Amino acid sequence: MNRRMARVSIFGSVQSPLFQKGAANEVSGGFMRPYDKKLKPFARMLRSNMTDAEQHLWWRLRNKQLCGVQFYRQKPLLSFIVDFYCPKAKLVIELDGSQHFESEHRLRDECRDAQLVNIGLMVLRFDDVQVLRECEAVLDAIHAEVQRRIEVVCNPLENPPLAPPFAKGGA
Repeated sequence: MNRRMARVSIFGSVQSPLFQKGAANEVSGGFMRPYDKKLKPFARMLRSNMTDAEQHLWWRLRNKQLCGVQFYRQKPLLSFIVDFYCPKAKLVIELDGSQHFESEHRLRDECRDAQLVNIGLMVLRFDDVQVLRECEAVLDAIHAEVQRRIEVVCNPLENPPLAPPFAKGGA
């Protein structure tokens, strides 16, 4: 049997490519997408050479600090590397430097955004200067979009975690 043939489930239908080996899926609560494997080394290089704005925002998004959802940085998606990606909210965040204001870059960004939207992702774009000077406003916009897309209450002060039934050391 040719290894490139689609896998067939026990019900006889062709198995979705989302469930094939190496493809991420929605089962784990996320929404990971296939990507061009050749981008992986370049994405790693970008993660180790982040801009000041990317570092500043990453410090606030990492470790599930925003709504308890996971963000990835410099994530390959389709044939692109996006700045930040939240699979649970199906959200892409792009930080644009000054070169993105040129007409050629704007056209490329619009085409890229259209392809990402076409696969069900929402793209939020922020200017690097905006992230560095108005980080709280940027985080508020991201928080609102994540909350809207996953429909959960994200404020831990409104829903404090329950205390464990027993304290260390006994009663």
